[in-house]
Amino acid sequence: MGGPLIVVPESSVTAWGGCTEDGSVLGDADGRDDYDRACEVEDWAGVIAVGAATALVLADEPAKTCFLPEKLLFVRWLAADSEAELFAAAEAVLADPDTAWEDGGLWVTDGPAVLMDSAEAGADLGVEYPDGGQPDQAPVQLPAGWWRVRAVHQTGEFPWVGVAQLVAEDGHP
Repeated sequence: MGGPLIVVPESSVTAWGGCTEDGSVLGDADGRDDYDRACEVEDWAGVIAVGAATALVLADEPAKTCFLPEKLLFVRWLAADSEAELFAAAEAVLADPDTAWEDGGLWVTDGPAVLMDSAEAGADLGVEYPDGGQPDQAPVQLPAGWWRVRAVHQTGEFPWVGVAQLVAEDGHP
């Protein structure tokens, strides 16, 4: 297990069940849990239900990822020699009018969220593992709104970067 990553609104994080014995990975081959649903996202990003809310799946792999709130941008480290090189590659993707963006759907949020591994249960965040340590998580400081998600992985020339950007949906905050 490990990845894809998911961004769950703080208000709904405990509704995320992660990978369980009811799913196809740990249990019944015909079962389906939240982790299975996240793994079904085939594009670079996609939106799925979490209880009464929605969450954003950053698909493919659990690449090191950060959120830049001033740009409403998730940056994924696919291959780069430094953070500076990675962020320069992300800026180049944003500036290129020929970037082949994929539509990741419409994500409606009620405010701040949590970036986490989709295999983890939201209720387990902050709970120590039996052998020590805790599940990884990162805050995503985000205003409430309706966000059109667009995503791309730029892998032709080095460095390689994944980008998922939130664009305010017309007519919504």
